[in-house]
Amino acid sequence: MDPGYSLPAHSYPLVPSNFPEYPPRCPLCPSNCTQYPRTHWYPDKCPDTLLIPPMCPTTLIPQVPPRTEELSELYRELSQHPELSAACLGPDLTTQYGGKYCSLYTEWSQRDLARAENINFCRQYLLFHDGASIVYSGPVGTCSEIKGELLSRESPSGTLKAVLCKVPGKEKEKEKEKQFLEVWDQNRKVKSIDLTALDKHGNVCDDDQFGCLAWSHSETHLLYVAEKKRPKTESFFQSEAPELGTSDEDTGQPKKEDAPLKGEQFVYHEDWGETLSTHSVPVLCILDIEGSSVSVLEGIPEHLSPGQAFWSPEDTGVVFVGWWHEPFRLGLRYCTNRRSALFYVDLTGGKCELLSEDTKAVWSPRLSPDSCRIVYLENDVLGPHQQCNRLRMYDWYTKQTSTVLEAVPRQEWGAFPGIYCGALPGMCWAADSRRILLDTAQRSQQDMFVVDTATGSTTLLTADGPRGSWSVLTIDRDLLVARFSTPSCPSMLKVAVLPAAGHEAQVQWICLQDAPPVPGISWGILTLQPPPEQEHPQYGGLDFDAILLRPTEGPTAQKPPLVVMPHGGPHSVFTAGWALYPAALCRVGFAVLLVNYRGSLGFGQDSVASLPGNVGTQDVRDVQLCVERVLQEEALDASRVALVGGSHGGFLACHLIGQFPDTYRACVVRNPVVNIASMVATTDIPDWCLTETGLPYALDALPDPAQWTEMLHKSPIRYVDRVRVPVLLMLGEDDRRVPPKQGLEYYHALKARGVPTRVLWYPGNGHALDGVEAEADGFMNMALWLLKHLEC
Repeated sequence: MDPGYSLPAHSYPLVPSNFPEYPPRCPLCPSNCTQYPRTHWYPDKCPDTLLIPPMCPTTLIPQVPPRTEELSELYRELSQHPELSAACLGPDLTTQYGGKYCSLYTEWSQRDLARAENINFCRQYLLFHDGASIVYSGPVGTCSEIKGELLSRESPSGTLKAVLCKVPGKEKEKEKEKQFLEVWDQNRKVKSIDLTALDKHGNVCDDDQFGCLAWSHSETHLLYVAEKKRPKTESFFQSEAPELGTSDEDTGQPKKEDAPLKGEQFVYHEDWGETLSTHSVPVLCILDIEGSSVSVLEGIPEHLSPGQAFWSPEDTGVVFVGWWHEPFRLGLRYCTNRRSALFYVDLTGGKCELLSEDTKAVWSPRLSPDSCRIVYLENDVLGPHQQCNRLRMYDWYTKQTSTVLEAVPRQEWGAFPGIYCGALPGMCWAADSRRILLDTAQRSQQDMFVVDTATGSTTLLTADGPRGSWSVLTIDRDLLVARFSTPSCPSMLKVAVLPAAGHEAQVQWICLQDAPPVPGISWGILTLQPPPEQEHPQYGGLDFDAILLRPTEGPTAQKPPLVVMPHGGPHSVFTAGWALYPAALCRVGFAVLLVNYRGSLGFGQDSVASLPGNVGTQDVRDVQLCVERVLQEEALDASRVALVGGSHGGFLACHLIGQFPDTYRACVVRNPVVNIASMVATTDIPDWCLTETGLPYALDALPDPAQWTEMLHKSPIRYVDRVRVPVLLMLGEDDRRVPPKQGLEYYHALKARGVPTRVLWYPGNGHALDGVEAEADGFMNMALWLLKHLEC
């Protein structure tokens, strides 16, 4: 009998045939496996011995599965679909016949598996319009790769472009990587400033949390954010010989500003956590383009970290968001609940003025085209990291602040669902300086809305469009550029002219760059209502959604196995857009269930508020209810159900295989939260551990024994003794959010109990495991694990 595994020579013991006791288990298995009978013993050439191959799951040596090549080719094919990331409209030009046209510059990203990196490329299009509609559009030329570019920004007139780029140092001279700020004028470079050589600051922030690159209205200066320059340090025992070229002409001693600080080289510098580990003390910097000089802006209070800055009207100063970093920094990425405010610093006197409340969390300030109003998003400090946001507006001339849109308690069809977005589009104002455009989750879809800032009225722009995920890329002179995708269709580029106020629903979309649907995938959105006994006592009547992808081709299409994927967060949401892993799993032959349990975004603030204090119960029961309902109502193989989840999705997956061990056959988790009590002291977001457990968090408070107990009580490690299914763990070595010790803690607990488990360890990867190599390897191992243990 061929067991399907290769057995290496001399890797198993030889046991005499007169062995006195019938072995009740595989002798090589540390878990006392009893599932393999005597028929797995084979006589050797010597009649006095029996061969005992290692037949149990913990000691099997698998051959290369026959579908490996098929899986790798499928992943290679699907990973080549590019993602549309940015768009910029050029100035209007007039044809010889009087018509108007402009250029549309777009940026895309794509995985390059051969180079093991994400590549960025650009493509340009022409839009001919008459101010009311687009009369012709089409691409210009072919794509070209963008190399070394970190940030770029068109000037207000559209005639200049600023580019922040990185240049590798010369290996022979052991130079470090350099940063240059370049200015381009149409078809030539007119300025190239070596920021590294100027040595005014550290690296420029090119992320979307602090980073910015803003032209002054006069187009003579550029504003950006960089890390503050740190003074040089040296040992207490360093030689006192002055460095060449740095001595004072009168005393011969090192200049005061250049003298190294003794004994300071090992001082700890806090950073802003996951994906922001290189950011500690950001500073605002201004480049004088004509003089090629850089100055660091004075007047910013020392307790603030500035970012997301832009020029005030008339270039008199700078408006920025300032985050409090005292008494210490909490992780900032994906956390829209950190204390922050809107500030204005005057360039002449250096005075810093508060423009918003200083007890809230604010972000994404956007100045209107007429330079009269600033809109921004606002949340309460602490609490859930992601919530339903408020839209606020500051009038530059009256100095008054108003609330345009409040948080929405309950989502109702036909009404505005609330704002659930990490940022407003960089260009979000209509030409009338009254309306803004934004995209937000509306239950399990992502839609685009027009908001009248004077009245607070909203209009759905995508009501007549296809269901899926819509995102605003930019709007300029009422030319609107958007991205659209579905679970079975990658990114598409769409353009339109925004109709006049009151007629927005009549918008006509034109597809400028199509993406053919991926064959073999069908999808739909399901709505579920918890049973009465699972209703929240304070927030009753809440429902939730799930997105179900089904294969329409292949041998399993009639009754496929099911992969259940709850999202992370927990205050996040799956929207009906393109995602590589679910689409690829569906093409392999699995049905995929993406569950938006209560607490997800897009369903109202009440849904968000219902989950803290109920993690490990409410969210777990929602997912299990969804699985049981789908198995009853859909043609799926109930004997082959698996779980896949990351972060809080991994938390739920580990809970489910412990609380409902008979439902599932396999599990794959990526950087899972396993033990909240042990995570609180190691994560960059300790407030999350207490808030989601239902406990109060204060910067100066320590958990008491009862709180430690409650955190442990709500953790999946509590149910580890009931876990029987094989578990694959994928861990990022550099994860600051859910440190990999969480996954290792679970791994050791499973191993000690004889549960088949395996760990994949990814150096250089953080919480998202989004490195191209890690992402590709993760999919292959995940798919092979599911195929093996679901016996597909």
